[in-house]
Parts: sequence; structure tokens; C-alpha cells
Amino acid sequence: MNEFERIRAALRAPGGPTSDFELNPGVALPEQPRRPAGVLIPIEKIDGRLWVILTKRSSALKHHPGQIAFPGGKVDPGDADTTAAALREAEEEIGLSRENVEVLGLLPSHVTVTNFTVQPVVGRILEPFEVRPEPGEVEEAFRVPLDHLADPANYLTQGRLWRGQRRYYYTVPYGPYYVWGATARMCRVLADRLGA
Repeated sequence: MNEFERIRAALRAPGGPTSDFELNPGVALPEQPRRPAGVLIPIEKIDGRLWVILTKRSSALKHHPGQIAFPGGKVDPGDADTTAAALREAEEEIGLSRENVEVLGLLPSHVTVTNFTVQPVVGRILEPFEVRPEPGEVEEAFRVPLDHLADPANYLTQGRLWRGQRRYYYTVPYGPYYVWGATARMCRVLADRLGA
């Protein structure tokens, strides 16, 4: 079984949804309709090693400005589903053509404090491509080794004040990049699947 077949098999493992609230007992999910969104976890093989592409969001964006995130966004009326939204957004944000992505599977959905239900879509990049960040949305795009994200020892739990309460969340730092919150939680789910 090659590495992509192994990832595909790992994605079939059972598991429930996650949320930004799960490390914070006593903090309830808001009771309101949530907006569907999709993100792409794009995996690329370069010189025999697997890499994941992440973005640093523009500081001018309304939601999660300046944060590290996967390419993705809310489902638009023209999108067939969250997978289509993730592929469209990756094309818009980093220039990754949807025809250049083989969808390997999905991770469980993740509910954010900003009231999105995010569907992580794991995809294999088929051919090398030039990453072209869309300046209005993406300040920077960069690669992180999959084996870094797949190692549970690289994850920390940290906290900060949010709406007057201390809120805890996962982090998985890499070099100068502080990957935290929903993105780190999705990475941790992937790490748990790959380690199982």
C-alpha cells in the first residue's frame, strides 16, 4: 500500500465531529444555524516527501484575519457541496486547479466559534503546480511536512482570553508559523487517523 492509499484508508475510520469548544467544558455551542464551509487539505509529494499546503489569511478579511488556515471558505450558491466549495476556494486562493486534485476522503466536520460547520476535504495534488496566492485573501502560502503534522508529539494545548473567559485550543507550531485553533484541531484529527 503506498502512502496515498494509506491516507485514503485512514480517512475511512469512524469518528465524530469536532469543535472549537471541545477543550472547554462548560462552554456551550451557540444555538443558531451554522453556515456550511469546506477546506482543502492539499497533500503534495516533492522529492519523495509528503507536504501539506497552508495559507496565512489576509489581515483585511472579516473572518479569521491573519490566521493560518487551509484553502477554503463558505459554500456559495453555485457549489454542489462542501467538497466543491473547498476545491473552488483552493483554485481561487492558491491557483490549484480542481482538475489537479484527487479527493482522497473527508475528515469529520468541525464547528467553529465563528459559527461555521467546516468540512475538511483531503486531496492529493496530482502534478506539480506554481502556488499563486490571491492577494485579497491570502497573504502567504507555505508547505509543512505531513510527518510534522502527523506526529502527536508536536501538538500543544494553549489558552487565551476570549469573551472574558480562558479558552483552550490545540496548536502545532512549525518554524515561524503558529498553527492553532480549528486548523490545528483538523490537523490533529488527521494525525490521529494516520497513527491509528
